[in-house]
Amino acid sequence: MSEARRLWPAVAALALLSLVWGYNWVVMKKVLAFVHPIDFTALRVLFGALALFVVMKLRGVPFRLEAPGATILLGVLQCGAFSMLIQLALVGGGAGKTAVLVYAMPFWLLPLAWLVLGERIQGMQWLAIVLGALGLIGVLEPWELTTNVVSSVVALSAGAVWAVSAVLAKRLYARSQPDLIALTAWQMLFGAVVVCAIALLYPSRPIEPSAYFFGALAYNALAATALAWLLWLFVLKRLPAGLAGLASLAVPAVGVLSAWGELGERPSAAEGAGMALIACALALLSWRALRER
Repeated sequence: MSEARRLWPAVAALALLSLVWGYNWVVMKKVLAFVHPIDFTALRVLFGALALFVVMKLRGVPFRLEAPGATILLGVLQCGAFSMLIQLALVGGGAGKTAVLVYAMPFWLLPLAWLVLGERIQGMQWLAIVLGALGLIGVLEPWELTTNVVSSVVALSAGAVWAVSAVLAKRLYARSQPDLIALTAWQMLFGAVVVCAIALLYPSRPIEPSAYFFGALAYNALAATALAWLLWLFVLKRLPAGLAGLASLAVPAVGVLSAWGELGERPSAAEGAGMALIACALALLSWRALRER
């Protein structure tokens, strides 16, 4: 009983985290009616970084920048390029479909980890790759001429950038053990500098200062960044990392369901089957990681 009482707050935190991150796909899609995607990316990454530095101050985390070269590279890729690609993919793509394609990142990560880190693909991972490939074909629907190919390619590219960042982060953690929240805050700050520079060099349509725009910006900075990272750190402290990774599959599921309910993005039969296959493949990968630990 005591063990259950110790774990249920972490399970509740993980459920809340999945809702916050999952629903944000709808928020990022709807806000594009009021702001250019690159401008919104610049603002949300900048204010997200500031929110994390406030969290660091409140938690007493040192503002020391460790491994500056690797952190800057991670910031440019993971918080700059990755965030921009997501927002650009949402311009022409559905929120739910984009979430699924981006969260297919592990299928990019497996071959990269094999080539760069020497982590060979084994057993259940091959089955996951086959299921994931079949799922991607269903989601992309290459036989449908009406499918927004550009948006899908951009979303997959975002997942690929995420995978490259994950490999770089693994190499960084092999050399040192930086504080997770400090590393993320510095990454976001460096990513924000790059995206803000791009936004200034390529001016776009003026921002419409609507209530939804400010609400979306606050949601991304406070809920989807500061609160979400606190929840994630709490979850990692209380639950095994493999179990936390398995449960994080709820994020794209929440994104799909939220987009269906609020934006009317009803997946076709092929898309639905493809999403289910991708979810099964990701569950296999997470289950294998959980068993190993």
